[in-house]
Amino acid sequence: MTTLVFGHKSPDTDSTGSPIIWAWYLSEKLDRPAEARLLGEPNTEAAFVLERWNLDKPQIIEDVGAEDEVVVVDTNNLAELPASINEATVVEVIDHHLLQGGLATTSPINITMRPVACTATIMHDLMGEAAADMPEAIKGAMLSCILSDTLEFRSPTTTAVDKALAEKLAEELGLSIPDYAAEMFAAKSDVSAFSDAELLRMDSKEYEVGGKKFRVSVLETTAPGVVLDRKDSLAATMETVAAEDGVDQVLLFVVDILNEEATLLVPNDLVKDLAEKSFDTSVEGDSVVLPGIVSRKKQIIPNLTL
Repeated sequence: MTTLVFGHKSPDTDSTGSPIIWAWYLSEKLDRPAEARLLGEPNTEAAFVLERWNLDKPQIIEDVGAEDEVVVVDTNNLAELPASINEATVVEVIDHHLLQGGLATTSPINITMRPVACTATIMHDLMGEAAADMPEAIKGAMLSCILSDTLEFRSPTTTAVDKALAEKLAEELGLSIPDYAAEMFAAKSDVSAFSDAELLRMDSKEYEVGGKKFRVSVLETTAPGVVLDRKDSLAATMETVAAEDGVDQVLLFVVDILNEEATLLVPNDLVKDLAEKSFDTSVEGDSVVLPGIVSRKKQIIPNLTL
């Protein structure tokens, strides 16, 4: 049986690269046939990484079934996984997010969850000595995952383990981290081809706060003005996306990577109330700048309150 390895919906670089990395390890080092899969189109940065390292884009799947054996990486949140995930045979979970609960398994499985910035960092440790055998493309994917999830070490989620591994990989690949990260972030910032609805779903996760369901969307960019120039149309589209996705509200945080701050669009009183209570700020107008806020996992989600 071929094991399917996948991350969350709206795949970013870590949820695109980590399935490829782990499928390589299972197939090549443990002799367990495995293939990476995606739960949607990769974002522009992830697409850049695939092309840069000559990696084939994994097949996109809509769901899984009882006949499938799967490894879940970079999430354990049912809202981010296929609808029938609990019908499949989940054999392993590798993640760096908070424990959500809800996954059901038919037998005990390996679960590895660690407080680091990136799933790929955990994978490197789990591989042990086998990590030395990673081909250049797999090393490149791993480095890319770490730089993306840490925002080139700017994110408060960054640990010494993430940073040391990234520096080791960059040295082995003969790459300058600042130069390569700049290429990645430039690719991530090119959102001109995406509709407003696609931008709102591109890097988003569903969370419930105070009895309200939110789609929490983050756009990390070195050119925030490009996105903010569209804030009127984005705000207007939020209502449609919320209705289609079965949530009460879309929250859009535009993260300025270089200035290390986020701008939250404020289309209505619900978001205004949430912003003021969550981030100890006063909102005037249709947006608010949140200095120092760059991480959804560590700074946005834990603070959300109504």
